[in-house]
Parts: sequence; structure tokens; C-alpha cells
Amino acid sequence: MDGTEDEVTATRGRPNLVYPLGDPPEAGVAREISPGVYWIRMPLPFALQWINLWLIEDGDGWTVVDTGVAMEQSREHWRSIFEATLKGKPVTRVICTHMHPDHMGLAGWICRKFDAPLCMSRLEYITGRVLVADTGREAPEEGVRFYRAAGWDEDALDSYKVRFGGFGKAVSKIPDAYRRLADGDEIEIGGRIWRVITGNGHSPEHVCLWQEEAKLFISGDQVLPRISSNVSVFPTEPEGDPLADWISSCKKLLLAMPNDVLVLPAHNEPFHGLHERLNNLIDGHERALARVLHRLRQGPKRATDLFVALFARKIGADLLSMATGEAIAHVNCLIGRGLARAVMKDGVTYYEAA
Repeated sequence: MDGTEDEVTATRGRPNLVYPLGDPPEAGVAREISPGVYWIRMPLPFALQWINLWLIEDGDGWTVVDTGVAMEQSREHWRSIFEATLKGKPVTRVICTHMHPDHMGLAGWICRKFDAPLCMSRLEYITGRVLVADTGREAPEEGVRFYRAAGWDEDALDSYKVRFGGFGKAVSKIPDAYRRLADGDEIEIGGRIWRVITGNGHSPEHVCLWQEEAKLFISGDQVLPRISSNVSVFPTEPEGDPLADWISSCKKLLLAMPNDVLVLPAHNEPFHGLHERLNNLIDGHERALARVLHRLRQGPKRATDLFVALFARKIGADLLSMATGEAIAHVNCLIGRGLARAVMKDGVTYYEAA
């Protein structure tokens, strides 16, 4: 089923975070931010315009963490970095925090170029392979039924049918084998140990990397400083509760991670204040759940009727699927807590307070 990514919800009441690195590097330029660790920024063809990628010197080679979307502009930027920064040494490993196209899009291209292995968690690799396999398929009836039940009109459903399968267009051919990363694994990169910590909710088994001595934490989309990662329900699992997973993952990171790390996020700028941000993310979703529940107490609502409780801006066609997925994630979380229920009427799902 078609899975799209990006972050649409601006988090209100942000804590005072510290951004010690100043302006980001230009596209196609690698800036060293810690011995052997380089910050790269690539453009994106989405509403969210940039992604941060990481290059780590690794003895006789280099480790790449996340890769950008599979488009020629990104390939050109990578070619410039390979020539200017690698010191004649090859990329010997590609790590992807998760399977969304801005993270995994060029993984296959870089892996083939250097004959390097791809390292991911099992669920991210398999989910990515499944989504790429949707390329060229007609939109399934389950997906049409799901979005019609959420309150979409026929024009929106027609657009979904046209766009379905677009995931694979932003991803270069994925390697047919990978090396599995699991929670608690330790990876030696450049003579230092990086610990794998996984999270859930934004994606199935998102990998973060923590280097304790250097106080660095590559957070991917699991912790972003200025926006909240999209947490959505998709047609493949209409009764899923990814928001409960997301909140649990934030609490897990609060317990597992010290607060004095420099967080290296996938979007926005590196920052200090991990615990403050995690608490802010948890509190933000709890407040959103309370607003949704308040709306449901006013009478039955479709998923699309709940946008006003969640988003500070009007939701256009470009953000409709993500906003719908996030609205359903919130009501499914309330259902899981016993605070709401769903009632189907004439092919449309109405949610009401329990």
C-alpha cells in the first residue's frame, strides 16, 4: 500500500533548544562537525525542502547514514562530495534510519557504486521492498474504501488512484540483501562504538545511532526540533495504533538517552535539549488527543472533520493523505484507551466519544 512521508504538524509551545552549529552547509558540501563526522544537506521535492545526511570516516572507508531522494540533483551533490571529501577512500557501508524515500532513496545507487552493504532494521527493509513493489499497480479497493470512509470526496479518491505507487519512483533499486540492525546492537565506525536504539510510530522500526563518548545522537525522524514527525494510519492496517507506539518510543528515549548529547536530526538543525524536546513531543500529542476528544464529544465526526483540532493551517490536496492518516492515528489511540469508538454508516466511518 502506498506510504508517503513527511512532517506536516508544527508543534506548538516548543521548548528553548540550543542550536550550536549555526547555518547549515550548502547542498553538495560536507561539513565536519565532530572528528570524522560530517553534516550533509540535500534538497527535497516536497513541502519540507531539506534533509540532513551524515558521513562518518571509518578507517579505510566511509559510512553513509541516510541518502536523500532518488533524483539526479541529489546524485550530482553526492558526486561532488565523493570527489571532495572521501580522500580517495570508498564508502564501505550505507545505513538507513528508515525506509522513507528521503532516507532510503539513493541507498541502492550508493551501494552499487561502491559495492557496499546496506544496513537497516528488518521491518524497515521489508516494508520498503513491499512499497516499491506497488509501483505500476492499480490502487487497491482496500485503499479506496479506507479513504472514502475517512471522508474523502470523489475528486480526492481519483487523485489517490492516479498517485498510487509513487513511492517506488523516488527510490533507486533496493539491494536484494541487507545487514540487519536491531535495538541494542553496537556498531564500530571509525574505532568508536555507535549503539542502535529503535523507535516506532513514524515508521515500523526506525533506527537511531548513539555515540556515547562523542555525545552524538543521530535521531533521523524520531526526534526533530521544530516539527513533529507524521504519525499515520495507512490502509494496510486501518485499526493500527502508531501514536501509542510513538509516545512509548519517546518515553523509551527519555529513559535510555542522556540529555547532554548533540542531536543530529534528519530535518532542521542539530540541537541540544533532547529531553526537553521529547517531553514537548509527548505533551503536544496528549494535548492533541484532548482536542480531538473534545470535538468528538460535540457529536460524531469523520476523520476529515478532525483536521481543525490537529493542524494550525488549512489542509490542501498535497497534505490530505498525511493529515488523514494522522487524524485516524489520534482517534485510534483514543479508541485504544477506551475513550472513543467508531461507527460505520453508508461506507463512512464516524467517530464518537465512548
